Amino acid sequence: MCGIIGVIGNKDVSSEIINGLMTLQHRGQDSAGMVTFDGNFHMHKGSGRVSEVFKHTDLSTLKGYCGLGHVRYSTIGSTEAVDAQPIAVNYPFGLAMVHNGNVINFKELRKNLYEEHHRLLDTSNDVALILYTFATVLEQKDLKHLTVDDIFDSVQEVQKKVKGAYSSITVIANHGFLAFTDPYGIRPIVLGRKFTNQGVVYAFASESSTFDYLGYEKMYDLKPGEMVFIDKSHHIHSRVGKTKKQAFCVFEYIYFAREDTSIHNRLVATERVLMGKQLAETFRKTGLKPDIIIDVPNSAYFFASGLAEALDVPYRRGMAKNPHMGRSFITPNQEQRELMVKQKLNPIGDIVKGRKVAVVDDSIVRGTTSKRIVQLLRDAGAKEVYFVSASPPIKHPCIYGIDMSVKREILASNYDVSEIHKYIGADAVVYQSLEDLGELYKDLPICDACFSGKYPTGITKELLAEIEQEKLDSNRV
Repeated sequence: MCGIIGVIGNKDVSSEIINGLMTLQHRGQDSAGMVTFDGNFHMHKGSGRVSEVFKHTDLSTLKGYCGLGHVRYSTIGSTEAVDAQPIAVNYPFGLAMVHNGNVINFKELRKNLYEEHHRLLDTSNDVALILYTFATVLEQKDLKHLTVDDIFDSVQEVQKKVKGAYSSITVIANHGFLAFTDPYGIRPIVLGRKFTNQGVVYAFASESSTFDYLGYEKMYDLKPGEMVFIDKSHHIHSRVGKTKKQAFCVFEYIYFAREDTSIHNRLVATERVLMGKQLAETFRKTGLKPDIIIDVPNSAYFFASGLAEALDVPYRRGMAKNPHMGRSFITPNQEQRELMVKQKLNPIGDIVKGRKVAVVDDSIVRGTTSKRIVQLLRDAGAKEVYFVSASPPIKHPCIYGIDMSVKREILASNYDVSEIHKYIGADAVVYQSLEDLGELYKDLPICDACFSGKYPTGITKELLAEIEQEKLDSNRV
């Protein structure tokens, strides 16, 4: 999972891209990067957060009327700067690309690029596979008379060859700006615009909240398989390429996206309140009688408030969060996650002491955070602790860009609910039901593979094992 932004205007866009990346920092903190174009590509990227990577950067070295930005959260591959995005190539002419998602036929594509096109990749980042695959198709066109149809036809070939989840933005030197999605529309990307004294500026971003901060008008979310090309004259061209039944990642609503983001005309905050209310009936069936409902800050607030409203139980802010800590879920390894959980959360003793506390979190994946939170609440004097997951039990690896691709690390893959509450030390654990979650998305086909094991792109046991092994190998680096 990553955050991407692309801007095409009439003046230098580097500061705009950096400001946009700051609004997407929650989507990745391993590395950040930017490329701009003014007749030549200018690139800067490195390991760490946006403020660290660009702290001493002279923006005069990043001049350009268009450019791309990226924040990375590594799920497969290294976290080293060599794997940071954007990535650029100089054939068949200049191309630079960023993407959000995960390619699942990585080895097959890498082998094909080497054996058939003599392209040897020096990175484990799968955006290189998409970029080089696109380049090898594009170079077969009449490059002196390249048309929009040529570009769209080339993207469709990429969509046929590249399997997995991807939303991508590309600068095609001296031609224009391209964005496209995978055939299932698993990952989000939105188009926006604003009008300035220099003319209209267009942008693509992972989340609409980026546009709120930068003063853009949201135009629309790209559809599954859609391709949008903005030419040098700022004319927009669009075509729907290879498509399958939509399977939008529901975990965007549950955890990754900001609460002020709207995806497919659904505000994330509202979706989380609805999930909390939906959870109330399951909670009632347990017979549990909490004195208060609290949340794990910050993503669980709206779930908890919805649940509290539906149950008519008081909501309280029962935990303080260190605002200077990042997101523990997207921290690269277990040791760092455990340390971060200890440093970022602290119970508010007078709120929880002597009370039966229902604590709501967005999900339970590895159990690291959940176990620590339960112990913190007990140490603060909570009488009983009921741990509530706004999502159903996560039982299966995600192969589309969320860091749960190793089954042995997923708690609900190895324990049933009665065992999980003992493992994390809670008096009870309550999960959202998969059926109730599905009821909320009858009109928006979602990917729920991490809960159901039904992968929209299809998957073999052999490929699943290969993805898991690659993740284990990358963790040893």
